[in-house]
Amino acid sequence: MTETAPTGSPTVQSVDAEGRIELAPGAFPEDSPFANEDLRPVPLAERRWTTYNFAALWIGMAVNVPSWTLAAGLVALGMDWKQSVLTIALGNVIVLLPMLLTGHAGPKYGIPFPVLARASFGLRGANLPALLRGLVACAWFGIQTWIGGQSIYFLAGKLSGAGSWWTDAGKVGGYPWTQWLCFLLFFAIEIVIILRGMDAVRRLENWAAPLMLAGAVALLVWIANKAGGFGPLLDQPSQLGWGADFWKVFFPALMGMIGFWSTLSLNIPDFTRFGAGQKAQVWGQSLGLPTTMAAFALLSVLVTSGAQAVYGEPIWDPSQLAARMDSTIGVLFALFILLLATLSTNVAANLVSPAYDLSNLAPKLINFRTGALIACCIGVGIFPWKLIENPDVYIFTWLGTVGGLLGTVVGILIADYWLVRRTHLDLSGLYTEGSRYWYNSGWNWRALVAFAVGAVLAVGGSYSNVDADGNKAGPFPADGLIPFLKPLADYGWAVGLAASVLLYVVLMGGREREPKDV
Repeated sequence: MTETAPTGSPTVQSVDAEGRIELAPGAFPEDSPFANEDLRPVPLAERRWTTYNFAALWIGMAVNVPSWTLAAGLVALGMDWKQSVLTIALGNVIVLLPMLLTGHAGPKYGIPFPVLARASFGLRGANLPALLRGLVACAWFGIQTWIGGQSIYFLAGKLSGAGSWWTDAGKVGGYPWTQWLCFLLFFAIEIVIILRGMDAVRRLENWAAPLMLAGAVALLVWIANKAGGFGPLLDQPSQLGWGADFWKVFFPALMGMIGFWSTLSLNIPDFTRFGAGQKAQVWGQSLGLPTTMAAFALLSVLVTSGAQAVYGEPIWDPSQLAARMDSTIGVLFALFILLLATLSTNVAANLVSPAYDLSNLAPKLINFRTGALIACCIGVGIFPWKLIENPDVYIFTWLGTVGGLLGTVVGILIADYWLVRRTHLDLSGLYTEGSRYWYNSGWNWRALVAFAVGAVLAVGGSYSNVDADGNKAGPFPADGLIPFLKPLADYGWAVGLAASVLLYVVLMGGREREPKDV
């Protein structure tokens, strides 16, 4: 079936039995400055990612060192293992909802996140949220690449033995040159994969998912065999109980768990645009994200419990635990799994997004591969080894603040796509100057106002904790940037999302008339 677009437009959209939209040839100008081969809608014949592909994508992204150590942070706050796993599982169930809502536009229209953002922010205005998301991704790409190189260096040093030429190599910029070599090696592997395009990313995740799960289970079996069972951490009672002390910690911790993957709820259309249908992305994400995160948290608690029994201390870092293996084969296997985990997460979560985001900035000059190379250069150019040295200022403050702003963008996307347009888009208009998405010179002031208000509410109360000696742990005032907003700071992502949804719908005046899909 076909539909005719608004009066005066030659656009024709065809709709298949799954409700997926495809444009007829020539639906928008070939020389459109807002299109290139990577930003155009994916043809129906190329939308073939299955439920397994999406589940494998999430397993590949969720199985990584930071995910492994999430439970450690909650246990350190006073929770027992049951409370920490519950918090992690619930946080990922909650973040799954906006993930599915924004992901819906992918299989239906075949468009990436920056193009979807044009419907709400305008053809030019979409660069604002795209660059925000891309900047965060670039920073994390650099940090994770450094961590990946560290893993190679650390475990290779274990194999070569203490005092070897590898560990005692001369230092350059404060680090052994062998560590720089590992960093560059890991960096090169990532470039090779991303330059092969999204199909290479899909294949990587397909193979990485089962191998990484097998590696995690193997680590559990190994430590259980050495420990003769589990017990110390599992028997450790909660320091918070289930009363008022627990709930004071639970809600901020829950926001932290939601924030862990909140950035992906923004650009998930970058992946779902290749989906064979809505069932594939809904079931794939539902099976892949919350279940993997909860199971991985439980696995980390069990393994760390075993480490407590064997070594007399909880070892939450899997690379440090693997380094204590007596078997060379075991260390090599651990090295391979750790590298695979970091690689699959970094390429999918931190490189795909900025590749599309930068391409959206200048489609005729920057394609997906060029955008990916630029993102790689930015990730290295911000000196990630320096950022890790001072995480309070950069990772937990700057990146956390910008991450909070992205919740506001998610709210605007959801409000526009689901509440204002009821999932109906004029697909060709997303690539055509002067279309309904042109607004005022390419910018929608309503989205900008909703973003500004939501951003202030989300991060305006940002504050720094103060220790017993009165020293601040960050750059913000102890009472918050805007003191009366301080109570909202720990719930910034949710506050920004809710505020932007409400305000955007009000400013847009309710439902917009869009072409039907039939």
